[in-house]
Amino acid sequence: MGSISDLETMQGALEILDELGVPYEKKVVSAHRTPRMMVEYASTAKLRGLEVIIAGAGGAAHLPG
Repeated sequence: MGSISDLETMQGALEILDELGVPYEKKVVSAHRTPRMMVEYASTAKLRGLEVIIAGAGGAAHLPG
């Protein structure tokens, strides 16, 4: 998510993951405000055991790219 305000948009996906028992990380990482953090988050995802990244953005859809 690009900002905490995107949480409402992503809530449906989180509920489905919960129902299916799929573990996940929920993190706000802005491609515009914190681009280095976004690159670090994505580049270390595999090390943390992540297999999929679901990205969402409200007003600007640059993050899901």
